[in-house]
Amino acid sequence: MQNQGRAENKMGVMPIPKLIVNMSLPMIVSMLVQAFYNIVDSFFVAKVSEQSLTAVSLAFPAQNLMIGVATGTAVGVNALLSRALGEKNQKLANDIAEHGVFLAGVGYVLFLLFGLFGVRAFFASQTDVQEIIGLGVDYLSVICCFSFGVFGQIMFERLMQSTGRTIYTMYTQGLGAIINIILDPVFIFVFHQGVRGAAIATVIGQIIAFCLAVYLNHTKNADVQMNIRTFRPKPRIIGRIYAIGVPSIIMVAIGSVMTFAMNKILIVYHTAKETAATIFGIYFKLNSFVFMPVFGLNNGIIPIVAYNYGAQNRKRMLEAIRISVIFVASYTILGAIVFFTIPGALLRIFNASDVMLQYGIPALRIIGSTFIFAGVCIALGSTFQALGYGVYSMIVSLARQLLVLIPAAYLLARLGVSTGNPDLVWFSFPIAELASLATTLILFRRLYKNVILPVPEGSSN
Repeated sequence: MQNQGRAENKMGVMPIPKLIVNMSLPMIVSMLVQAFYNIVDSFFVAKVSEQSLTAVSLAFPAQNLMIGVATGTAVGVNALLSRALGEKNQKLANDIAEHGVFLAGVGYVLFLLFGLFGVRAFFASQTDVQEIIGLGVDYLSVICCFSFGVFGQIMFERLMQSTGRTIYTMYTQGLGAIINIILDPVFIFVFHQGVRGAAIATVIGQIIAFCLAVYLNHTKNADVQMNIRTFRPKPRIIGRIYAIGVPSIIMVAIGSVMTFAMNKILIVYHTAKETAATIFGIYFKLNSFVFMPVFGLNNGIIPIVAYNYGAQNRKRMLEAIRISVIFVASYTILGAIVFFTIPGALLRIFNASDVMLQYGIPALRIIGSTFIFAGVCIALGSTFQALGYGVYSMIVSLARQLLVLIPAAYLLARLGVSTGNPDLVWFSFPIAELASLATTLILFRRLYKNVILPVPEGSSN
């Protein structure tokens, strides 16, 4: 049943620059809060011991995959729901939202099982240091077994983003991160829970944010009406959600495989062994200040492009894409300058030893030089996802992280051993990012010609 009586959504009428600020700024702020949490969390864990920080770093591939399954599913829901609203198809929008909540529950069950039965084997496959394995199990089992909070939070946040109510995602993400930051030292030091305390603080923050997201959807999100009691899974809708979402999930899975493989390469071939893997984990914490705001913008751009594609307005689509690329390029250049000029100060946040500083400073400088290439790829990738071509983003991720980065890292690490230069392994990142940028530009040109250009020009309002 079509709904023609409802007023035009702001994504179809608000001037694009103002709309991007309106949609993205709350998410950028909330992402910055999340990035700050990532730093604070690792700061407290580093105070316990370097082994604790290493355990958290080795947990990252599995934790990242969990977030990827949640966000990938939500990306499919986000794009389809926004498009349905642009087409004025209210019944379809409601169905998509209900399926999104159902699929978030399915994702949680999968990671609950992993948390109960698979965590120890996961750590044992990366290191034989029993202390690190034990600390890792303490941390990751709590994260996975109580992950219903993060699955629910992410899905209900994306339902609000899909209808243009991004300000509320700032409230949920901000509240969760602030609670996490407050509880971290309490559980780690006051209750003497160590690394397990960091995990407990994390899941409490996620569960409270989830509850707030449910409440805000129920009271503030008038564009979506869900009736879970009458819900029945429809394979056709699930298929459409995952046609967009699976490539995003695979992209994150590829990233998790990359991180797992890089940890193995560093532990085997790098002079600093576990310390090098810790440096790699610290890099991911630090780069969140650069890329979390970029992802915040990305999350705001996807519904704008999807809505205006559904409304058949090419001018508004292209204006949103152009502004996002300009913003991302400017911001990532700033991030690269910070990484190049003060890498030592960044590492000292994590109680860096002299060995960590020796090997970490050149690592941050080399990897940081690639930020602008990665940022542009993310910005253009939002268009792939918004238009239902998430497989293009998957191709870019596959080319960058598995086909180029891991082989280059392996070869350069071995060359570093033979030449006595362990810093060579980090040059695999510039090589991979250049390949990623070339692939992205080729695919975007194809998408522009075959999908965007045939859309009527419309007006910019």
